[in-house]
This record gives sequence, structure tokens and C-alpha cells, in this order.
Amino acid sequence: MLGILVTNLGTPDAPTPKALRRYLAEFLWDRRVVDVPRPLWWLILNGFILRTRPRRSAASYRKVWTEEGSPLMAISRRQTDKIRTELSARLRREVPVVLGMRYGNPSIAKALEELHGQGVDRLLVLPLYPQYSGSTTASTLDAIAAAVRRQRDVPGLRFIRDYHTDSGYLDAMAASILEAREGRPAAQRLLFSFHGTPLRFRSEGDPYYQQCLTTARGIAERLALKSAEWQVVFQSRFGREEWLRPYADETLVRLPGEGIKSVDVVCPGFSADCLETLEEIAEENRHLFLSAGGESYHYIPALNDRSDHIKALAGLIERNVCSWLD
Repeated sequence: MLGILVTNLGTPDAPTPKALRRYLAEFLWDRRVVDVPRPLWWLILNGFILRTRPRRSAASYRKVWTEEGSPLMAISRRQTDKIRTELSARLRREVPVVLGMRYGNPSIAKALEELHGQGVDRLLVLPLYPQYSGSTTASTLDAIAAAVRRQRDVPGLRFIRDYHTDSGYLDAMAASILEAREGRPAAQRLLFSFHGTPLRFRSEGDPYYQQCLTTARGIAERLALKSAEWQVVFQSRFGREEWLRPYADETLVRLPGEGIKSVDVVCPGFSADCLETLEEIAEENRHLFLSAGGESYHYIPALNDRSDHIKALAGLIERNVCSWLD
């Protein structure tokens, strides 16, 4: 039987210091995320970060928490349900589609157990990261390998590495931007803000940076934007190491002084809105821009469970499983 595992980064179970401590301990201990030598990193993580950061992070999560839980969890569940419905209609059969988070709950291991219990012996994995990075996509594969290592009967496995040039995804991104700009003048500059990674990862062979540029260029072409009307920036850096530049916050502080008084910001690397988009981009960076002399700032939401996004993801899955169909 064919089954689909949809994955994303994950989220704490609650906006509390205790839940954040548990989540951050799992997330930040992943060698794909932080590759500092383990003895040194254990001391830093347990002696400082997990003593201070959970309280601050919990306060941030409380600002965006909903009755359904974290935005990422609520949206990911809706995406999974809609992908299941769309895919079953396309394939004219019921297909198990299960959500598993790389960190936190529901875990990837738990999702694989559920699929195994339904008799799945051909598994397609769709990490909802349009652009590949070792710190996200490869880490997902690590978790899958660790989980199936305990199984006697390992399923046939296909893994969607990235979809940063997928036409359905790019078309949906362009459509969402046009809709957000409907009824108002377009901003002077459209910023494509991607999650940052340490600059060192790029020199070590991670293709993430180049894929981000390719995605942004593909969307800009669909919108017929001139080169001066759009720009790529990187957000959410952590620690003292240099990360991919230009930094989103520094760019937004600088732009008003260069005569750019209105900006639209979109985050094509996030398939679902989460803390990094709703709190950092939509709120914190908006304040930075307006305080620096900017006049108009609009955050354009992630694709979330828009119908064109769901159709694009279902189409991506369909193309990757067609040879598996009886």
C-alpha cells in the first residue's frame, strides 16, 4: 500500500517555559542544526541556553498561540487533511497521508508507526521545505532512518528533496502576492525573506542559498518585477557566527534612508505561518522599518492551506508516485 508522510520542523506542545525547554533541547541538540563539538555544546546548551531562552521563547509563542495550538501545528494539520483529500481524488483511491514533525509531536517515528500499522509498504516523504538544506531536509531523512532502523520490514522509500523550482509552487506564490497587493499600490520593494543558515554551510556545499535565489527569481519573473523592485534577505539568525547575508532586520533599518519608504515582505521558504513569520517578520521587523522612517509595511502570509498550494503539493506527490501505482 502507498502512504505519504508529510513533515515540517515542529513546535512546542504549549507556550510555556517547560514545553519550550523540552522542544529546544531536542531541536538544538541535532548535529544538523548545531555542529559544535558535543562536549562543548552540551555545556553551552544546558548551562546557559536552556536556562534562559525557554522563558523568552514562551513569551513569544504566547503572542501567536491560538485555540488550535501553535499556528504551525494548526496549519500543518489542515494541509495534511487537504492533501489527503486532493490526492485521493486525483489517484481515485484512498491514500494514507500522515503528519510527522521533526521535533516535538507528533513525531516522525510516531507517524511512521501509524503508516506501518495501515499496511504501508511504499512510502513517499514530503518535507514541506521548498528549498533543500542540510539543517532541515537532511535532518528529516536522519530521523526517518533512525525510526525505520527498528523495523524488520522496511518500506520502499522515496524522498522529495526540494521543490524550489516547481511551477505549481511558484505560481501559487506569485498569485498570493498579487492578491495581497490587490486594491493598493504596490510597495517600492518586495523583500523575499528566507530563514538564514550559517554562512559556513554554504561553503561546505549546502545548496540552500542558491536555491533561495532561484526561487525568488522565479517568482519575480512571474510578477514581471524589475531588478530594483525586489530583493532577497535572510532572517532568524542565532548565535555569533556569521550567517547568510543580507540580514532582514539590518536591511529594513537601512532602506528608509535610501528612499525606500514602502515594502512588502513575503517568506517563500515557509510553507506555513509560524513564530518566525508571525512574530519576527510581521511584528518585530515591521516595528524596525517604521521606526527607521518607513511609512508602509505589509507582511504577505505564507501559502498555508490555500487551494492552489494544496493542488501544487498534491501534484508534486502524484508525479513522484506515478510509477508505484498499480
